[in-house]
Amino acid sequence: MQDLRVTLVQDATVWRDAAANRSLYGAHIAAARGQTDLVVLPETFTSGFSNDAVGEAETMQGATVAWLTATAVDAGMCIAGSVVIRDRDHVFNRLLWAWPDGRISHYDKRHLFRMAGEHQRYAAGNARLTVSLKGWRICPVVCYDLRFPVFLRNRYGVERSAGFDYDLLLVVANWPAARRYPWQTLLRARAIENLACVVAVNRVGIDGNDLTYAGDSVALDALGQVMLECGAQPQSVTLTLSASALLAHRERFPAQLDADRFELL
Repeated sequence: MQDLRVTLVQDATVWRDAAANRSLYGAHIAAARGQTDLVVLPETFTSGFSNDAVGEAETMQGATVAWLTATAVDAGMCIAGSVVIRDRDHVFNRLLWAWPDGRISHYDKRHLFRMAGEHQRYAAGNARLTVSLKGWRICPVVCYDLRFPVFLRNRYGVERSAGFDYDLLLVVANWPAARRYPWQTLLRARAIENLACVVAVNRVGIDGNDLTYAGDSVALDALGQVMLECGAQPQSVTLTLSASALLAHRERFPAQLDADRFELL
């Protein structure tokens, strides 16, 4: 593992205007060029969190995937964030991970937010994604997934040499300000219980449903301690995650050796 530079980008996503949002977030990405390994954008960064965006869903051959791919290649960095994507007969809240070599990996949001009817309009994914960057195993998830610790459990191999599932949990979100306390608390819990760093990016501003977002994007170490925390203003901030600090904590406090073994059905 090498140290990993991560840029958190929070802004007021323009309501259901993909072109405007590509311009908005593209400016943040351009500003981070040469200074980071990974740029993280919020959930549904081209539309905001809207059930009506189903009707405007793009495909994997659409403008946003093409833009994301070209931008990652041109900037020489990875870029992650979720977009409303139609795939065959279903629409997904799909996290896209763009690589600087032109590849795209993706994860479909597993837990759909029923309190807003997301489960009635979108299809759920069924498997986690893990990617590797500079030796870091990274598990990217989307918003409401954060509330489900079994799904996010960082399982440790039966043999110690098998290692952890992931070193960094990456959360992209549109998490309203009315639920700031659960957002902050759950992120810290996931870091502590999984002996992993957490980077979480939320949007700011007021959306088309008149919901207010407080940002609170954050980077936490494996003790749940804040390394970087944003306020409620549009901003992009870069920090470096220390590989040696994470490995040293796991060596000092190997709680994973006493963890319960299970299979997720």
